[in-house]
Amino acid sequence: MSTWARAKGIDVLATSDFTHPAWLKEIETKLEPAENGLFSLRKNFVSEDGGGNYDAAPQAKDKRDMRFILSTELCCIYKKSGRVRRLHLVVLSPTVAAVKSIVSNLEGMGKNLKSDGRPILGLDAKEIVKMALEADERCEVIPAHAWTPWFSIFGSQSGFDSLEECFDELTPYIHAVETGLSSDPPMNWRLSALDRLVLVSNSDAHGLRNLAREANVFELDSLSYDSILTPIRERDASKFVYTIEFFPEEGKYHTDGHRNCGFSCDPEQTERLGGRCPKCGKLLTRGVLGRVHALADRQMGDRPNGAPDFKHVVPLEEIIADTFGRGKATKSVGLTYRELLEKLGPEFDVLLDVSTSDIAAVAGERIAEGVSRVRDENVFVNPGFDGQYGTVKVFQDSEIVTQTLLAL
Repeated sequence: MSTWARAKGIDVLATSDFTHPAWLKEIETKLEPAENGLFSLRKNFVSEDGGGNYDAAPQAKDKRDMRFILSTELCCIYKKSGRVRRLHLVVLSPTVAAVKSIVSNLEGMGKNLKSDGRPILGLDAKEIVKMALEADERCEVIPAHAWTPWFSIFGSQSGFDSLEECFDELTPYIHAVETGLSSDPPMNWRLSALDRLVLVSNSDAHGLRNLAREANVFELDSLSYDSILTPIRERDASKFVYTIEFFPEEGKYHTDGHRNCGFSCDPEQTERLGGRCPKCGKLLTRGVLGRVHALADRQMGDRPNGAPDFKHVVPLEEIIADTFGRGKATKSVGLTYRELLEKLGPEFDVLLDVSTSDIAAVAGERIAEGVSRVRDENVFVNPGFDGQYGTVKVFQDSEIVTQTLLAL
């Protein structure tokens, strides 16, 4: 994780899974305190060439030191107001002592923390907030991927219509929500009840190469747990300056549909269909787009005062693969990706800052053109639905064929 974070250009990465006993042991064994509330990999575990990893990372030029922040994701399934609720929560902690307090409380309730890195708890979400604050008042609880249908605070299948319905008197202690891959800030801005919160974006990686699909960008005078959390708690856009976002259409729950039938549609068509798949008659899974529309009290394009900015990206390996007209896991894509990082810097630098002329000098004009198109949001999108990722293409198929012929 450390080596890949440096390749991606991540300065602070969440550990995840601190509730799992084996992973908590890893944290205690392999991390050491760095800046207040942050941790670094102990030097004897650092693999300089990335070769010690099961998926060796590129060694990016001008790679920076990186830090870890203690985190976990918890799954709450419980009944409230006559309905079964299912949502995921991200918990951040400044100390191992606070982590152990949370773990001890959960174990004392008989919760099985060994079964999964993201344990399933039969607890009301507000009880997690209470437990985290009792462990350390600096702990932060953030509703994860807030709009996805099945496991989120606003999910169409098992969520709530407001923060207050979920967290009751503890709602003031919720300072942020995670937009998730299937939504972006403009979609969330349509709900005025979120104006007091910061919209955070995280990669939800589930794998090393997916790190940095999304991220949060800060401008800080110094680095610490509190310097990161304070701008979130105070909604300070001068320090929490922007988020790096997936194109939300690429998320796997963006629009409505039924994956088994290969059918998807926009929310308006869902209403015309009575909410059912026209191929099999089963209920459609309502996606993020439709759920936002159902709760929104603003039009698309309205922006609340003081809202941080955002930038859409496409992962660099996907841009290269699309340029070549090949799979992301092919050897030629991997070699080009590594060469770009080794000669120009971490992936975020290449995607956001490096000049296209420098990119062209390393990888050719077409890849430079691909990066430029993503920066201009000049891409072709096919939305995801019902658990199936959408696609974002930088080049049309006809352009890829032409490029392939020229390369011959």
